[in-house]
Amino acid sequence: IASLTGKSPSTTGAGSEGAHTKGPFNALPPIHDLNAALVGYILTDLAVFCSAAGWIGPHFRVDHDISLLVPEIWARMSPEERSPRFLIEGGFLERCADWTHAGRPVLASRLGWRITSRFVQTFCGRVLGNPSTLFEEDLLRPERQDPAVFAEGMENIVQAMRTAAESYFADGSIAQAAPPLRALLHLMRDGHWEDRGADDPAFRALFTREHLLGSDWYAARLEAQRRHDLAYWEQAASYLERFLSRPNYADVAGHLGIRERLEAARAAAAAARQSDYAASLAGTIGLDPAVLP
Repeated sequence: IASLTGKSPSTTGAGSEGAHTKGPFNALPPIHDLNAALVGYILTDLAVFCSAAGWIGPHFRVDHDISLLVPEIWARMSPEERSPRFLIEGGFLERCADWTHAGRPVLASRLGWRITSRFVQTFCGRVLGNPSTLFEEDLLRPERQDPAVFAEGMENIVQAMRTAAESYFADGSIAQAAPPLRALLHLMRDGHWEDRGADDPAFRALFTREHLLGSDWYAARLEAQRRHDLAYWEQAASYLERFLSRPNYADVAGHLGIRERLEAARAAAAAARQSDYAASLAGTIGLDPAVLP
């Protein structure tokens, strides 16, 4: 949701952007892209990982070197090894925890999980002969380089998240956010959602596949997709009927198989009228009801 640098929006597809290259090509408010992206992530159990570019703490400048190295490491890991559950249970990832500096909270938990020295030795060793010389402890835990600089950096990140979230309240599009996304935007802006933090089980349950599939708002997305599909196929059938009604187009219609296409369009429209059609779409991202004509 929050672009922390001038990155291209093509890396995320939604949210704020520093490069200002997406807006001219998309007239929809970003909330609709975010809704679709979130649903896709949840439905596919997509594990999202990121790597640093630029600086990791004030003493290590990496630019894109780490970004280029990570795919080489990931390509040498099995699907099971790339699972967050496997990595967490095996001690290959550790949770970033909040702490206090100069009497002020440092919300490092916003960074999620990070690799440990065990990850370095186990997986980076498949690419590097002596990986610990590259991934030193101060690189893995950059707050050790300079706590004050790290605290300031985290405040910049939290403020960027707050600023990005505020825009969805300012333009009113928060009302169109999917419930998990709405809760997350509240947390980004206010630091909590209904007096719950990011680690609250009720908050985290919103992002599970089971909750998504059983929710009314996801059912509404499927129903919106059904209505869209019905309108699409009815329009297609109407167009093909008009095409066939032109007397001089008989040969062309036969060559293009227009009658067969018309039958297929009518069959698809009939299927979309069935009461169980929306349920058959379960597992797809559906359609945001707010953009349905």
